[in-house]
Amino acid sequence: MAQDAAARPDEPRFCVLGPVGALVGEQPLALGGPGLRGLLAMLLLEPNQVVPVERIVDVLWAHEPPVTARTIVQGYVSRLRKWLSSVDTSAATWIETTGAGYQLVIDEDRIDVAVARKLLARARGQSAEVRADLLARAQSLWRGPELADIGGRVRAPELAELRLTVIEARIDADLELGRHDDVIGELAALVDTHPFREHLVSQLVLALYRCGRRAAALEIYQRFARRAAGELGLDPGAGLRELHSRVLRDDTTLLRPRPESVITPRIGVLTPAQLPAAPSGFAGREGELRWLDRLRADADGTAPAIGVLAGPAGIGKSALALLWGARSAAAYPDGQLYASLRGFDPRHAPLDPAEVLARFLLALGVAAEHVPLDLADRAVLYRSLLADRRVLVLLDDARDSGQVRALLPGGGSSLVLATSRRRLDGLVADGARLLVLDTLPADAAEKLIAHVAGPAAADDELRARLAKLCGYLPLALRIIGARLAVSPQWSIGDLVAELADEHTRLSALDIERADTSVRAALDLTHRLLDPALAETLRLLGVFPGQWVSPHAVAALCGTDVAEARVRLRGLAESFLVGETARDVFGMHDLVRLHARELGGRQLDPLRAVLRHYLVVADLCRRHLRLVADDLDPGADWPHVPRPEIDTRDEALAWFEREWTNLLAVAAAGAEAGCHAEVWRLARMAGEFRRVRSRRDDWAWVLALGLDSARADGDRRGEFWLRLSHCVLLTRFGQEHETVADAERAVAIATELGDPKLMAMGFNTFASALYGQRRYAEALVGYRKALTESRRAGYRLGEANLLNNIAQVHRNLGDTTAAIDPQAAAVEIFREVGDLGFVGLALANLAELEHELASLADAGAHAREAVALAEANGLDLTEAFGREVLARVLRDSGDIAGARVELTLALELYQLVQSPTAEAVRAALASLPPSAV
Repeated sequence: MAQDAAARPDEPRFCVLGPVGALVGEQPLALGGPGLRGLLAMLLLEPNQVVPVERIVDVLWAHEPPVTARTIVQGYVSRLRKWLSSVDTSAATWIETTGAGYQLVIDEDRIDVAVARKLLARARGQSAEVRADLLARAQSLWRGPELADIGGRVRAPELAELRLTVIEARIDADLELGRHDDVIGELAALVDTHPFREHLVSQLVLALYRCGRRAAALEIYQRFARRAAGELGLDPGAGLRELHSRVLRDDTTLLRPRPESVITPRIGVLTPAQLPAAPSGFAGREGELRWLDRLRADADGTAPAIGVLAGPAGIGKSALALLWGARSAAAYPDGQLYASLRGFDPRHAPLDPAEVLARFLLALGVAAEHVPLDLADRAVLYRSLLADRRVLVLLDDARDSGQVRALLPGGGSSLVLATSRRRLDGLVADGARLLVLDTLPADAAEKLIAHVAGPAAADDELRARLAKLCGYLPLALRIIGARLAVSPQWSIGDLVAELADEHTRLSALDIERADTSVRAALDLTHRLLDPALAETLRLLGVFPGQWVSPHAVAALCGTDVAEARVRLRGLAESFLVGETARDVFGMHDLVRLHARELGGRQLDPLRAVLRHYLVVADLCRRHLRLVADDLDPGADWPHVPRPEIDTRDEALAWFEREWTNLLAVAAAGAEAGCHAEVWRLARMAGEFRRVRSRRDDWAWVLALGLDSARADGDRRGEFWLRLSHCVLLTRFGQEHETVADAERAVAIATELGDPKLMAMGFNTFASALYGQRRYAEALVGYRKALTESRRAGYRLGEANLLNNIAQVHRNLGDTTAAIDPQAAAVEIFREVGDLGFVGLALANLAELEHELASLADAGAHAREAVALAEANGLDLTEAFGREVLARVLRDSGDIAGARVELTLALELYQLVQSPTAEAVRAALASLPPSAV
């Protein structure tokens, strides 16, 4: 692979323009199979960017991944890290694990495709001789078909397009230098391979004509015209038709190589340099600056390149645009035009495009008396003046697409960069490129504070806390830095304390006697919203979670889901919320605090959100297991908006996705005194945690629910929450601690005289005795509960009690007596359709059969238990089933199989924070070595 001038010959160079891998000099470095090379290709195509694991899995396995896909990817990453450390001894290239993905940290000048793009960008605007040299170097970077040797796993059609762009531009330069004889053979082969690429056809026609082969040139055109009409139903483009006409006329001016374009000097034409000074202390935004460089490099010359920098107030759009403009001024030798369009100015109306055009025309040297009066005439003159010039036009703070369109120059050599608090979708639809700015990375945010504040921000730990409390928003960071710099009486610790209080954070981000503040910027954005969006923003201030769905917003606003989705996307256009995934909308912390100030404390919207979560949580839990209680919020509030959830997987996915919101809503409801809703929601949250067990937040939400039930004076609510707490303790091996809750539950059930509740209460109390190893007393309690359960016709309870009775017999040393009740429990669980309990009961039955040396039956039942648990996402049951299966395999002589099952069981026990993990770890260590 050819090396750029700046490259050291001993540095590894990473390749996607051919076989995927790396070279030192021209020597390829060994790498693994197609899967490993495919992962490397994905990381090289998005250098210094996080590539999500989900996308890696989808791409490498073509949307049909194996169950162990994530584990395989982790293995690939581990191997790639070792490979990188061996090929790059300078440790300048490595893979970071970031969130839900991986990021290749690398100097992009080490990647062949990045070098090719840079050479292409450098070639633009140079003399033909310089262009030919640079583009030949770029073309030499290809060592074969792009992304070769990875079995088509990763596709990047833009690489093939880049290759053709480089070749076409190089041949243009060669033709200007009179090298038409040298390129004919290459062009003929290219046209055969890419028969509908008109630029290549035009180049071949021109080269043939210049070589005196006029008939051959006309035949190439006719062949293309016939094929395009027959296969595509299209005529040749205007440029190719014009070239054909000139060849037909034997226009001898075609024989002269095209001179480099020169702007004809005209009196009154000036070179404006209007960009304001770029801000000092700029930090971060390296990726965004590269995006802008690519915007310039990718311009094809047919129309001006147009970029839109969009984002919320204070995100740093103008600062980025000005910095890039200052750095790129040399690429636009004919001038830089700038206008603040005042799209979101609190004191002035948005600037009329006609006024902006008048200012631009004057800056370009048009006499005041010659500036047309009409907007359209001004636009025509403006486009004419810039038709053959390379000018940068920076349009700051645009209100909408219409304000920008009239200011677009003519010709294809200029670049327009607009900034806005809206996405300017109309411009994007017209071909503009959009970059939505996010907050700064943490290190860049800290550097910005340090630059503005100076020595006052010397404490690294407190400066990091300040940056986080500012939400890494550049405007907030500059304000807080300025406060430290100009107010020596305030220490950095004082400001951390002020910002840490959410009630005073926005006030802390004001500067006295200055127009700049985060609150002022957000106030203006709020005032410019239409009434429905403004109302939605205020109500979002009531929502306590970190992100929100259209269904929750529909409940919050009392509207339907379609309208809620429209409102959220309307707010997203102004960057007050962001759609981070389909129907998942989040808010920046400072926007959330501002919305909370606007919305105040409103009980009715909060209660509406509570009921939404109640209804959906109840809908979901009914897909997870049979419901023992009689709670039915969907019948109580039938008109509450809810998503369509039809399967167990969808129910689990909703709980996982909404879990942090559900806890936040419950906490806010308890604080607001909505106790009846809160205890019910806690009960339903506990039902989910029975399936996906995590101790800490399960215990927290049950304690919150119990307090709410008692505050509400609801005896049934207290009963259900105490039962749920006993389930939690039992699940984590603390049955001995359930006595107090169990006794209270029995007392409440007896007081209410409900046989079903009494059966549950006696069962729970007996389980507490079981946890204390008082097995004979527990057996009496379980039998009493079994009687009540049969009296109530409660089949699920009957099965559960038979399972428990079997476990008592086992612990009393009578495994044979345990078999029948355990087998009966399995059959009743199958009858009532509770697959979760079927799996657990099967694992218990397998354990008993193993102890009786019935290894074949034990293995079959353990495998069925594992399969049911795995299919239904029951981590704890799956762990227990694998643990039992490991014992069966060990005693059958399959040590390797036992080791696999114990390893998986250990991972699952650790996942659910079960203390059984230590016993399994010990069992794994005690296994004898496997036979080789």
